[in-house]
Amino acid sequence: MSSNQANPSAGRSLSAGAIALMLMLCLTWGFNQIAVKLVLPDIPAMLQATIRSMGALPVLFIVGSLRGVKFFERDGTLGAGLVAGLMFGVEFVLIYQGLRFTPASRAVVFLYTAPFFVALGSYQVLGERLSSSQWLGLAISFAGVALAIGVPQPNVDSKVLLGDLMIVGGAGLWAATTLVAKSTRLRFAQPEKALGYQVAISIPILSLAAILFGETIDHPPSPLSLGLMVFQAVWVVGTTFTLWFALVKAYSASKLSAFTFITPLFGVIASYFIMHDSLSLAFGAAALLVIAGLFLVNRPSPVVAPSSDALLNVTKT
Repeated sequence: MSSNQANPSAGRSLSAGAIALMLMLCLTWGFNQIAVKLVLPDIPAMLQATIRSMGALPVLFIVGSLRGVKFFERDGTLGAGLVAGLMFGVEFVLIYQGLRFTPASRAVVFLYTAPFFVALGSYQVLGERLSSSQWLGLAISFAGVALAIGVPQPNVDSKVLLGDLMIVGGAGLWAATTLVAKSTRLRFAQPEKALGYQVAISIPILSLAAILFGETIDHPPSPLSLGLMVFQAVWVVGTTFTLWFALVKAYSASKLSAFTFITPLFGVIASYFIMHDSLSLAFGAAALLVIAGLFLVNRPSPVVAPSSDALLNVTKT
């Protein structure tokens, strides 16, 4: 049996519609980093994440119910859903707390090590194999992101390195959540249900983190902050995350994940127009590197038969 037979979406190239949808998702996620920063003066990070999940959960239930999703049906997804939810919650704790120690520019580079984790995990768990040119494409895209953000940076001490490590841990959990959704019975669940597990379980995790870090809201949030919280809950989590998991079910996890390299580039553009940050002259070259890398990753490649171990891992799921 070939890897494509064991996992039909493993070698599937992204369609034009999927590429357009991924561009929209990356644009949203790039702007979301700015939205979080704008809300921070009114609502601390962990409370932001908690409120976001609490607001997104009813959105998922309403949309899913209209689409006929049976959220409470016993379908064998509970175990995988609990694992994915635990990783989803801890992922955001690590990312938000890592930002306390490391600059955002370094954090975004380390966060987008996730495609490498997805590619490695896809090889072991899903039977997906990337050719040498596709691995080269991942490396080129990552180099483009690093160039756009402007690393390396001076004044890197032990606290910054700790923050870097926490961000890499969050990236690893993001990748692991994607692989769980792809390799377990969650792949048969509707996207709203698969994401619902994660959002619901993240609420107590994030709430506990907010308590442990002593976060409070000491003044009424501004209308802008409230509007951006609605944007995060309804659009970012309730809608774009659901679309992401729908794409993960249909296409190659490693190829989809490679596309997320575009997100920090959109974040830099949003920072320029909204936060009035300056754009580096290297940004144009960085964008070309990212585009070239994505072309290599998504270029059709010959099917390579997986090893017996890879097939065993696929058939166990």
